[in-house]
Amino acid sequence: MPEMIPTLKKEDWFHPDGFPIVVERRDPQEPFGLHCHEFAEIVIITGGKGVHITGEDSYELVTGDTFVIGGDRPHDYLNMDQLSLINILFDPLELPLSIGDLQSLSGYHALFTLEPAWRKRHQFTSRLQLNPAELIETLRYVESLDQELKQRSAGFRTMATLTMLQLVTFLSRCYIRTRNPESKKLLRIAEAISHIQRHFDRPISLDDLVEISGMSRRNFIRTFEGTMETSPIKYLIQVRIQEASRLLRSTDRSITDIAFDVGFSDSNYFSRQFRTHLGLSPREYRKQMR
Repeated sequence: MPEMIPTLKKEDWFHPDGFPIVVERRDPQEPFGLHCHEFAEIVIITGGKGVHITGEDSYELVTGDTFVIGGDRPHDYLNMDQLSLINILFDPLELPLSIGDLQSLSGYHALFTLEPAWRKRHQFTSRLQLNPAELIETLRYVESLDQELKQRSAGFRTMATLTMLQLVTFLSRCYIRTRNPESKKLLRIAEAISHIQRHFDRPISLDDLVEISGMSRRNFIRTFEGTMETSPIKYLIQVRIQEASRLLRSTDRSITDIAFDVGFSDSNYFSRQFRTHLGLSPREYRKQMR
């Protein structure tokens, strides 16, 4: 019978006040054992060398390597030679990662969604590799974040959240600047996702997204579906429904106006799609959320 992989619980690693960000420094990283967790991690390699294993695959690590681990992905470190790293534990469901124009950054989608999904296929070659200047700037953000979390002064939640968003945005920008060929491939899909996030209220066709990606139609669809677990057009509809639900909760605009605001040209089609995704009509949803 295969051995169960332990899952690290939020209650054991996060502060009792429930704030969804923790900074853990490992200098050096000690043997831990293969594990999963109920949260996500940003891992920043700050020194030494080692091997990152995921249960099936293993990847060499060097200073500057930066990557994201989802909670359901088992992992561990082996063959550590003075390996030091910083883990930023966070619960993505409790952070405002849709704030501002973060979702419009192709590097954000590449680093936080696409690279983890394609890690096995790319053999970790599409990871973010920070240069020395980028690593120094990253560590400045981490230090500011760590200080806020340690002191927990009045207003620390706001300051820590803003610093975390600055860090995430900076790393996303670093990914956009990468010259790694495998990373560039992920950025093509990420550009299409970013286009949807920025322009969901306008007409967008599959041909538009294929052109933005610079890939063949067949390869784009296969890669997008393999990463996002849905088709490009279904993803576009999901984004539109998500924004429509926000407007239904927060405004008194008519359902027809909201349908047009988020990119639907037919309010009846909008209502059908809304019910398909959320199990309620727009009118029922608004009534339930008020």
